[in-house]
Parts: sequence; structure tokens; C-alpha cells
Amino acid sequence: MRTIAEMRHALATRAISSVELAEQALTRVTQSQPAINAFITVDRDSAIAAARAADAALAREDASALAGIPIAHKDVFMTAAMRTTCGSRMLANFVAPYDAQVVARLREAHTVLVGKTNMDEFAMGSSSETSHFGAVRNPWDAGRVAGGSSGGSAAAVAAGLVPAATGTDTGGSIRQPAALSGICGLKPTYGLCSRYGLVAFASSLDTPGAFARDAHGCALMLNAMAGHDPRDSTSLARPAVDYAHGLDASTPARPLAGLRIGLPGEYFGDGVDTHVAQAVTDALAELRKLGAETVDIALPAVRYSIPVYYVIAPAEASSNLARFDGVRYGHRAERYADLVDMYEKTRAEGFGAEVKRRILIGTYVLSHGYYDAYYLKAQRARRLIANDFIRAYAQCDVIAGPTTPTAAFPIGAKADDPVQMYLNDIFTVAANLTGMPAMSTPCGFTPDGLPIGLQLQGNHFAEAQLLNVAHRYQQVTDWHLRAPPRSNA
Repeated sequence: MRTIAEMRHALATRAISSVELAEQALTRVTQSQPAINAFITVDRDSAIAAARAADAALAREDASALAGIPIAHKDVFMTAAMRTTCGSRMLANFVAPYDAQVVARLREAHTVLVGKTNMDEFAMGSSSETSHFGAVRNPWDAGRVAGGSSGGSAAAVAAGLVPAATGTDTGGSIRQPAALSGICGLKPTYGLCSRYGLVAFASSLDTPGAFARDAHGCALMLNAMAGHDPRDSTSLARPAVDYAHGLDASTPARPLAGLRIGLPGEYFGDGVDTHVAQAVTDALAELRKLGAETVDIALPAVRYSIPVYYVIAPAEASSNLARFDGVRYGHRAERYADLVDMYEKTRAEGFGAEVKRRILIGTYVLSHGYYDAYYLKAQRARRLIANDFIRAYAQCDVIAGPTTPTAAFPIGAKADDPVQMYLNDIFTVAANLTGMPAMSTPCGFTPDGLPIGLQLQGNHFAEAQLLNVAHRYQQVTDWHLRAPPRSNA
């Protein structure tokens, strides 16, 4: 699979048409589905129709940078006239009546939507194993997880089915699967991309973002996705930014001269696999060669990130998922005695084990007598974490470290141990708690051939800087260009 930039060139020179690209992508999806289960819904007719419209726009020479590019959406975004399941039995047959803002903006850019990708149910998971439609499998090793909750999108890009896809990041759900699948994943600043039409998990944390083979591809996706939306009260009104500006082949000899990279001791301690640690160390050495300086920093409150996240996120989830009661839309139990019995049976049948677990935790921490002890205390700790990062960015420009403590683990290995599963997000949740941007870029492989990710974090609205650092690193390495065995890449 070529990068978005390579596809753009092929389309511009008429070496290939958008319809041909769409046909190729649809064929790859069909062929790969038994092996990796990356998609829930594929809409061939709509994809070909969109490709024809893109070819017409390209012929008029008034098309956007993404015109004609095949993409996929995580199945948590409302997509008009197409199923939006959230990976759940509760919404298994729900057809969205309108487009999410992110979907609409990419549609306006004349991208070609191939289909909707598999995911952890209602985005609750770190491995894409909780889906009602079966686990997503890692293209590098089908016996291992692809990461979660946006595992289907990550696997689709990694396997070369599409060059880019959308995802959502609530506690690392873009960066973690990007790292485990060997591609780039970008979580923007909270509010930069509208949440309108995004089926909510945790409203103060959910952040739409993008997957691509390289940083340039993520930048092009963000250009189309970002923008103020008055229908979303958390959407930020800011001047437009060209995130792809300067991401080209012409660079100075030391393109990162003057850049200060913060290295938190909390990210390099016990619990990090030795191969992951070595790959990140080697990546930092490359960044120093490019002119960057590394400085030691401290984030003492970051150790509370996991417990804080797993109080706040379930609390918001318990509120957001209360709407799924069998009355208005979604699954409804077939047999019930009365209204209360219908509620109980509908939710018992419609939700999987992980979603039920988080609803129960969230309801508990919000209940009378426990709100102050758990939820309010977690919100106070959230502020301490944010203050640590604000102080850190007075000493450095970006923060670097591992995206995940280990490479992809076997399917089923952590299914019965929720705490171990939650610890997969130990390095990623802080960016969601603070609302700051972060991304993962490939930086190596384990001896078993499994990808490793380098996480780059920045202050609010530092997306362009993060993308530039990742892009310069990718110019001197080829980790992001490597393809899984027997893939279409």
C-alpha cells in the first residue's frame, strides 16, 4: 500500500483513477477479512459512487489533497445510511440518520469511504477483543491483538487495506493500536476535531484522530478533520492551520536544531519491556543526530493516571450509555414482563462484559456517599497531572517515551485480568486527562518481528510540531515503511 502522498501523485498524473483505487481497496478488504477481521461493514456501491465523484473533481482540478483517497471510519462515527454499531450487539442493526462532523468533512474532501472498522465495544478496551463481531487480529501476527479500541482502523492501515483511517482516542485508543500495529496514529488537542456525531464513551476525554502510514498522511487527514463546529460545545474556534506545511523532502542538515525533548523518568522505569526500551533509546539517539537536545524532566503525578482515568471514564460512560434502554433505538429484548424488566433484559443482552463492568464502576463512583471519595478526588488528581505537564513544557518542547510498555500480546492473554489490560494504557492516558496532543510513530521491532512505537507528546495545539518531529525522524528511518508478511502493503 502506498502512502497518501504517493496515491495523490498517481491520481494527479492520471497513472490511476480513484475508481481503480477503490476497486483495489475493496478487493483487499474482502481478501483480508477472514484473517484479520478489521471491518464490520463494507459498502461497495457507495464507495464506487464516491470514487466517481472524486474522479470528476480531480478532472476539474478543484479537488482537495485527499480527493480520491480510500479511507475507513471507526464504527463509532455516525455515517448516514450506513450501519453504526460501536462494535456492540446493542447497535448491531442501527443505521445512522446523519453524518458525524468528522465524516462530513472528509466526505466534502472527496475521500472514498470503503467501510466501517471493527473496534472494542463502545470503545471500551485496549485490545479490540470486546467487539460483538469478534476480535481484530494483528496483521504482523494473527495470533496477537491489534490494540484497541481503534484496532480495526489500525489493522486496516497496517495491512495495506487503506492508506488512512479515522479513530477515537479516549485513553490511548489511537496511539496504542498504532504502536502495536506498526503505523502512525495522531490524537489531536481535545476540541480541535468536533465530537458531533461521535457515539460518546467519556465526553471529557473522547478525541477524534487519524491513522496513516506516515506523519505526512496524518497531517493531511487532520487538515480535513479539524475545524470549529457550533453543534459541539467543546469544539474550539481557532484559525485554520496547514499541518502538512513543510513536511517535504527538502530539509536543513539538522532539522531539529534547538528542539528540547523531555524524558520523564516515570516513562523509563520498571515494567517496560527491554526490547521496547532499547528501540525508544535508539530512536532518541536518531533525534539527537537531527539536532534535538534531550533533557530529564519529572511528572510525579502521572503515576495516578490509570486510577484517575478508570474512575472518570467509567463515570462518564455510565451516564452516556444510560440512553440505551430498548425504548428509542437499538436492541430490545424480545420477552419481558413490564417496563423495568424490559430495561434490565435489554441491557443485559445488549452489552458485553467489559461495558457492563465499566457501567457498574461508573455508577458506583457517582453514587451518594462515594462521589466525593472517588469521582471528585479523581478530578482533583487530574488537575495535578495537568499541572505537572504545564511545568514540564517550560523545560522542553515535546515529551518522548514508549507508547506502550510491551509489544502486541497474544489474543486472550489478558482477557481475564482487567487490571493488566488497563495497564497497557499506562503511558497514553495522561494526554487525554490533560487534553493535550500526542502521537505514536514506529521506531523498531522486537526479535519476534512485532512493531514498537515511540510516543511524542506536546502542549496544547502543538500538533504541527509533533508531526514535524515524527516526519523528520521518518526521513532517516524506514520503520514506518515496513509491511507485515503477506500483506497488501
